[in-house]
Amino acid sequence: MSKITFSIPHKDEIKKIYESYNPVLSEIMQKIEAKLKKTIKLASMPTYKSRIKSFNSYYRKILRLKADEFSSRGKLVELTDMIGIRIICAFIEDLHEVEQQVRKNFTVKEVEYKGSGDNFREFGYESIHVLISIPADCMPDSNSEKVPDGLVCEIQIRTILQDAWAEVEHELIYKTEFSPFDMPLRRKLASINASLSLADTIFQEIRDYQKKLQLETSERRESFYEKVDETTGEFSEEEKSKLKSDTKEIGKASQFIRGTIDDMLLDAIHAHNNGEMQKAIVIYTQILESKPVPADIVLSVVFKHRGMAYFASNDYKNALKDFESSVKYDENGFRSYYYIGIVYTVLLKYEKAIEAFSKSLEINEFQSHARYRRAVAYSKVGEDEKALEDLSAAEAMGLEIADEKLLKEKLLKKLDISM
Repeated sequence: MSKITFSIPHKDEIKKIYESYNPVLSEIMQKIEAKLKKTIKLASMPTYKSRIKSFNSYYRKILRLKADEFSSRGKLVELTDMIGIRIICAFIEDLHEVEQQVRKNFTVKEVEYKGSGDNFREFGYESIHVLISIPADCMPDSNSEKVPDGLVCEIQIRTILQDAWAEVEHELIYKTEFSPFDMPLRRKLASINASLSLADTIFQEIRDYQKKLQLETSERRESFYEKVDETTGEFSEEEKSKLKSDTKEIGKASQFIRGTIDDMLLDAIHAHNNGEMQKAIVIYTQILESKPVPADIVLSVVFKHRGMAYFASNDYKNALKDFESSVKYDENGFRSYYYIGIVYTVLLKYEKAIEAFSKSLEINEFQSHARYRRAVAYSKVGEDEKALEDLSAAEAMGLEIADEKLLKEKLLKKLDISM
């Protein structure tokens, strides 16, 4: 009987070869992950998972896909997913941004969009898979000769919910090589997948809405401060800049069912920003008359917004009334107390202004601009020492404006105190 020969090496031999490469692969993986964490910049920073493919998983795959490459004994048979790093993002919009940043900072060999288009399976997971070459600065410090010439790293980009489903699908279907034939079970799996995809979409829509609202609110506050500046001639650039941190242009917010309080509020703020104060006031009033729920939170916010619109219309009486109503529904609304102080300053009622600024600072003492404003009011009523104390506190918190320095010099000279 002739001796039977096999072209595939013994499993133990393959394992020995594979494990000899593990230290090098692990070092490369750690360096690539560190580089990703350094280069990927998002508003909501992603989380990372990384792994070197286990030998059992590796062995099953090479038997299935790479059996013809075993003729070279002693050589590692390469797979594209031997080094895997997963970038898990909070929102759908982050996926494209991460992909672009990976393309910018690494040499991309291939990109695959799993679960989209023709590749979609009724209960398969969605993910972006990017294959990158190993960067020179991620090569191992030693044993560089052990790095296979064609080695790549697979970077998977997913949302939190996509990753959750992929993990479950891997255990239920892929890992056990199980494909359900029972139609009710298939429908249940497809339903779960669809529900998670819908949740991702809704989270993104809410995120879009928040960004749009934040932009409009920031612009409205800026216009409010510009109005104060015109009225008092004393408003600081520091105060303006504090509420301009995110005014870059963004895309149009996702469409929601029209007529909700959120939509009305956004429409009102948009009208406010476009100088349509009467329109804004009408919409704010409609919201207030609709008896919103939860009442205290919504009423506090809307009274504050309408107060700003009244202020921009030079209707200081109604502005003051609305700011006072705002703090009635939210006793911790330090910004509304601050706005009350601004109105009293414009009306030259400095004692009332001091009282309002003091209340704001009791709630949140770390407000350099409120300290500065109260210092101005103190100086108007002859409380120079208290004014100087507030100016010093504002300066200690990093407030650096010309008006503050001029007022401080004036007070020091008046009190005959050398700097």
